Amino acid sequence: MFRSIRIDAVLIQAVIAGALSFAHLHDLAEAAGQSGWKAWAYPVSVDLLLVAAWRRLRGARRDRSAWTWFVIALVASLGANVATAGLLDLANVPAWLRILVAGWPALAFLGGTLLVHQPTQPTPTAAPAPAAAADPAPVIDRPDLADEEPEIAPAEPVPALPEAPAPASVPVVPPALVDHARKVATEHRTRTGSDIDTATLRARLGIPEDLAGAIVAQLA
Repeated sequence: MFRSIRIDAVLIQAVIAGALSFAHLHDLAEAAGQSGWKAWAYPVSVDLLLVAAWRRLRGARRDRSAWTWFVIALVASLGANVATAGLLDLANVPAWLRILVAGWPALAFLGGTLLVHQPTQPTPTAAPAPAAAADPAPVIDRPDLADEEPEIAPAEPVPALPEAPAPASVPVVPPALVDHARKVATEHRTRTGSDIDTATLRARLGIPEDLAGAIVAQLA
């Protein structure tokens, strides 16, 4: 077990830094009125909260709760190191610092409980594998049926459709003749009070009956 531990400069530096921070937290707690084993429990509480928050951050970088408790523990550790560096009279600790030290156990317990029991983000489940393609229908090997040709029923004759009657040819009326016929029809309506018919228009213009009917249809 001990052979797997490699002692290097980083490990030695970590041990020295941890011991100094531990001692500073102990001295500050003892100066704030916590004596005996209680003064030694404060450094353990601060460091455990710092480690718990860091472990939480390794799994969820965007966890705001983990960042909050990590900053609180880091401020408590750095604050003890700075306060014991001669900036604070340990023989006459202010009242507000005594209150903070006395309330730290409850705060650390709350933070540790929230970090441990906070639900983690659900891990994405793998997508189900696509269903295997259905097996093709079995092929029946029947050599005796290979030579047989399928019988094709004769097609029934399709009854012939009745031929549609050819459309009657419509005579082409020149525009000039239509204008002249319109004048004749207007004169006939003024004189008789009724529209001109095909026979009258044919007699007046001397044109075939079909052409006269086409002109009357345009004048209607």
